[in-house]
Amino acid sequence: MSDHDIDPTSPRMAPKPEVTKIGGRELKPSTLMMGHGFDPVLSEGSLKPPIFLTSTFAFPSAADGKRHFEGITGKRPGGSDGLVYSRFNAPNQEILEDRLSVWDGAEDALSFSSGMTAICVLMLAYANQNDVIVHSGPLYAASEGFVAKVLARFGITYVDFPAGATREDIDAVLSKAKAQAKSQGGNVCMVYLESPGNPTNALVDVEAVRAAVDEAGLDCPIAIDNTFLGPLWQRPLDQGADIVVYSLTKYVGGHSDLVAGSIAGAKKWMDPVRMLRNTMGGICDPNTAWMLLRSLETVELRMQRAGDNAARVCDYLAKHPKVEGLGYLGMIKDARQQDIYDRHCKGAGSTFSLLLKGGEAECFRFLDSLKIAKLAVSLGGTETLASHPASMTHLSVAEGRRAELGISDNLVRISIGIEDPDDLIADFEQALEAV
Repeated sequence: MSDHDIDPTSPRMAPKPEVTKIGGRELKPSTLMMGHGFDPVLSEGSLKPPIFLTSTFAFPSAADGKRHFEGITGKRPGGSDGLVYSRFNAPNQEILEDRLSVWDGAEDALSFSSGMTAICVLMLAYANQNDVIVHSGPLYAASEGFVAKVLARFGITYVDFPAGATREDIDAVLSKAKAQAKSQGGNVCMVYLESPGNPTNALVDVEAVRAAVDEAGLDCPIAIDNTFLGPLWQRPLDQGADIVVYSLTKYVGGHSDLVAGSIAGAKKWMDPVRMLRNTMGGICDPNTAWMLLRSLETVELRMQRAGDNAARVCDYLAKHPKVEGLGYLGMIKDARQQDIYDRHCKGAGSTFSLLLKGGEAECFRFLDSLKIAKLAVSLGGTETLASHPASMTHLSVAEGRRAELGISDNLVRISIGIEDPDDLIADFEQALEAV
């Protein structure tokens, strides 16, 4: 909890006991979002957390300052037990991190200035020269580019596998990665997953990855980008992942008005990342953290509405003669993918790929004809968005690699919002007429 951090200049006040159970019943995340991690007593009775716009915090005494820095720098285990400097920690960010932990059942969480900041700092915290990263594919283009191009400059290599890989496939990939790491004089430092994959919605069998990593004897974290389904429709820590990654810009922020990211997991996995974040910066700013606290209060309602809308829209699109196929988790045709979905997912989400009959020209005509849906990248907002990954978000991915990952020229990525579903169907209908 971070209640005691809100007034660091006075003796620690005893906040009201945090209520997480009533009659032995665990309170749900949607309930805890209304107050978890914050006590109005410590902020002049303010019902909602104020925005704490300060760069630094006054210490009660020099000894307190020394103790805080001993925790921040790692000279004393356990981290800081108070507020020090806003590059390290601050009230709004700590309350946000407390609440993010609740959704995934995590021990700890860290917030960042963007999803890619979270991913880059996470990887840098665990990767050393000559190490090997194992990752699923497809990944978000910037994630894949960071591994293949930036980390490669420091002698860090990778081995990848397709999202739908079987346990046998994953065993073989890990064996290859171990041999590669040994030949380079390094280690397998991380298994990094994205499930569903962007933009194809391909699912990774996290349970199979967990079992394979354990059998291979690897002492490295399994991290997973859960942006497409989290935090409502999937909890990867329950399937054996160690670290869950989010672009909070998407569903958690949910209004297309901020950029932020986070990771969550056991404290032992968070501490090395926290130390590097303390050095590099990249923590979420207080205003954005405050906006995310507001958004977390309605994330369940927004995601449920968007998910219901997506089901309606996809039911219409699946029957349209100009639609070649849908990458929608509510209409999986592959038996193995359906098995993973049944074991891992609690909902089909509201972001999917629409495969049109034709290619780039047909997709562009469709996109340019939309009247309600906005032609923009990103996803998970209150409004419906549509984009063309091959020429936009994944343009930096080599053409051959795009084809290998199923990111074709006739693929449109759609993120359904919370508009009236019949209006959305009417919009897609008239846009398809232009194709």
